[in-house]
Amino acid sequence: MKIVIAEKPSVARELAKVFGATGRKDGYIEGKGYSFTWAFGHLLQLAPPQEYGFIGWRRQHLPMLPAKFKLAIRKIKTKDGLVEDPGVRKQLDIIKKLFDEATEIIVATDAGREGELIFRYIYYFLKCKKPFKRLWISSQTDEAIKEGFRNLKPGTDYDTLFNSAHCRSESDWLVGMNATQALSISAGARSVLSLGRVQTPTLAMICSRFLEIKNFVPQLYYQLGIQLDKDGQLFKAVSIVNFNVKEEAQILFDKIEDVNSGFPTGGKIIDVEAKPRKEPPPLLHDLSSLQQEANKRKGYTADQTLNILQNLYESKLVSYPRTGSRYIGDDVFAGVPQLITQLTTHPDFGKQAEFLMITPLNKRSVNAKKVTDHHAILPTGETPYHLSADKQAVYDMVVGRMLEAFHQECVKEVTKITIESGSLFIANGTVIRSAGWRSVLNDKEDDKKDEDNPSLPKVKKGELLPIVEKALLEKQTKPKALYNEASLLKALETSGKEIEDEELRYAMKDSGLGTPATRAAIIETLITREYIMREKRNLVPTFKGLAVYDVVKDQKIAQAELTGSWEKRLEEIRSGASVTEFKAEISDYTRAITNELLAAGAGLAEKLIPKKEAPAVTEA
Repeated sequence: MKIVIAEKPSVARELAKVFGATGRKDGYIEGKGYSFTWAFGHLLQLAPPQEYGFIGWRRQHLPMLPAKFKLAIRKIKTKDGLVEDPGVRKQLDIIKKLFDEATEIIVATDAGREGELIFRYIYYFLKCKKPFKRLWISSQTDEAIKEGFRNLKPGTDYDTLFNSAHCRSESDWLVGMNATQALSISAGARSVLSLGRVQTPTLAMICSRFLEIKNFVPQLYYQLGIQLDKDGQLFKAVSIVNFNVKEEAQILFDKIEDVNSGFPTGGKIIDVEAKPRKEPPPLLHDLSSLQQEANKRKGYTADQTLNILQNLYESKLVSYPRTGSRYIGDDVFAGVPQLITQLTTHPDFGKQAEFLMITPLNKRSVNAKKVTDHHAILPTGETPYHLSADKQAVYDMVVGRMLEAFHQECVKEVTKITIESGSLFIANGTVIRSAGWRSVLNDKEDDKKDEDNPSLPKVKKGELLPIVEKALLEKQTKPKALYNEASLLKALETSGKEIEDEELRYAMKDSGLGTPATRAAIIETLITREYIMREKRNLVPTFKGLAVYDVVKDQKIAQAELTGSWEKRLEEIRSGASVTEFKAEISDYTRAITNELLAAGAGLAEKLIPKKEAPAVTEA
């Protein structure tokens, strides 16, 4: 009997259905020479400190550095405390029985780092020694499943993937357990003060931005504005120089031709630049970029988008969702024309699909060397039926981005007019000559938001134009915006560095905080810990989060770039880099942050009491 193990029951049922297996048993489905069983996500986890002899939270135990990690069955909370989940124990017993009887084991957990970890932990916990093969697919369509089973890979091909996942799991345990206990003990806190390898630098980013805005002091400045008339077409220009002192601005303001004199003739054109600019289409979506778009357009949280996308994947409508790649290979590109053809009846995108059927497709997103485990997110070509509003919205984002990515460049004409009238003024304007990919969603351009002129008239150097209005503009500097989920996800990709170029940002993805698959969980963890909260669409720190940040902000554990470097190391392990060296570095890092936090937490317990709730101080 061939035993197939999936990550969850719904996937096992779909696999069984493809093979025509219909015999439902307790914990598995059998038929046609196969048995399809499942996990429920992570059945096993690294054992807690007490299983290594670290009983209670004691300073002398720190740092806790187990010589060898153990696996433990997932636990649940009961009135008697934490106990083994009986459902997990039962399913593990079923899987063990099936593995013992197996002539072949086929791994069908999600084809990624976490999916590999889920299976390997089960495999090693059950002390199974049988060889296994790996199903590696990027789509849940029947044809993709059949093709995957025809091309099963040796399980050993994914040993480095497991090594990477296992190192990530162990490093999160070492940093999280030790840092949490160290801070909680040194602070004398009555509750757990959770810290983590990725969650703490993420908290630091949110708190730092919040405090930067809170402490921001706006600075007044002044600009001069004029409105000119070219044959009845009015356009605006502003002074090149900003003035910090109003009186200085007023002197130059008075030199502008008096527009109320009846003879407004004060604007001389001294330079005209009109340059064409080609704007390439955006890359295809990976999970992170799709989460950002869904947050901007619909206000969906990162976690909501991931869950919706996972459902669409299991419904065979989109390819593998937890991908970090925004590219496809030539083999996948070969099927894109057919995917586009199937969209000609789409109510929103039909006309664009028809256009692309007779136009050479842009290949900016086609680069096999940049495809990692899975290619960018694409529709599968299966027809969706009766989708809920949120599923339809996310599905359409996948479809819309595919059409944008293979569309033509957007061609603009960017015009800059320099005018002299007692001072130098600039008028900027952008005219789209060919919308190209922007015609798919008809989005407004980000770079036109600050422009005063939707279009500019044709003018010549040396021309003198009437100034019909002038203004002394009082403005003030503005702080950066609070993080929302879209901007935080974007910042996490580059460990907080502000990089707008999407290809450069993509190139840094291996040095970001977390991975596309884990960032949603990081945000939800910080909310669960009551370190941050959602305020409308923004993410803001709580009193507790700010108090913890105040203690850790200068410690290694809060440094985004340092944590991002670990993520890069984990990716290198997938390519065969030394596991031993990484573990040694993490152990050294754990010792360092533990000592830092044991010294840093004094007085934090008092800071955790909001001032309005602080006990009154009375004198004897």
